Amino acid sequence: MNVEQIKNVAVIGAGNMGHQIAALLAIHGYETRCMDTDRKVLEKAETFFTGYLDKQVNEGRLSEKEAQKAAAKLHVTQDLEKAVVPADFVIEAIVEMLDVKRKLFSKMDKLAPKHAILATNSSYIVSSKIADATSRPDKVCNMHFFNPALVMKLVEVVKGEHVSEETAEVAYQLIEKIGKKPVMLNKEVEGFLINRIVRVIRFEAYWLHEMGIASIEDIDSACVHGLGHPMGPFRLNDLVGLDLTYTMATEKFKSTGNPVDLPYTSLVKKYAQGKFGRKTGEGWYTYPNE
Repeated sequence: MNVEQIKNVAVIGAGNMGHQIAALLAIHGYETRCMDTDRKVLEKAETFFTGYLDKQVNEGRLSEKEAQKAAAKLHVTQDLEKAVVPADFVIEAIVEMLDVKRKLFSKMDKLAPKHAILATNSSYIVSSKIADATSRPDKVCNMHFFNPALVMKLVEVVKGEHVSEETAEVAYQLIEKIGKKPVMLNKEVEGFLINRIVRVIRFEAYWLHEMGIASIEDIDSACVHGLGHPMGPFRLNDLVGLDLTYTMATEKFKSTGNPVDLPYTSLVKKYAQGKFGRKTGEGWYTYPNE
């Protein structure tokens, strides 16, 4: 298969990442089915689609005709079969839990056409841990978008030993066709490029905070004004989601058994309180208007 043969794409998981990826694909002309088992999540996604397209028209980024065309290509469903059966390319964007992903990929493998590529948007889990749950390991790869997917340019493609050259190349070219900047990892490594770098910075920031060395605000300010980062590690953590960071840390600990990989106490406390960042209106900072 080549990238020009991709006409239908399924996005599985309509949460914050999933519905943005789906909108991006529809705007670029792909027949897109966004699937989630939770009706409320799908309703929220539909509200987002409408509001986002209207905003693009109002700000002159899309014409009325282009917005209508994109809207016509976006479909939401609670039915996995309806989403996956017509798909040439599937992007999974569900919870960062390996066992849940493996079960989903096994189901999708039975439903999707034999030529279809099954990609995971996991921000940490390498696809080799998922691929053997399918009959097409050579067509299972990592394709990691960054939050917010409609804004952030970078997408990481990971070519593990099980991934065919064709699969990696098609994934890379698809990213280019939707206006993003792909980078190729020639070997698998958990966390890929950016999250491995950010993880070191974030965990050091947690330690500095918990030891009382500096406030959250001053740590963020130091990274912005001293390192030239667009935002500090705590502000970035609020944007990405503390729930995702907590889940990634606990999943890593499950695989390594190393206490060093456990989430920091301050993160555990925020997670237990349901303070996940911007998505809940409070994390390390408060967002009353979110």
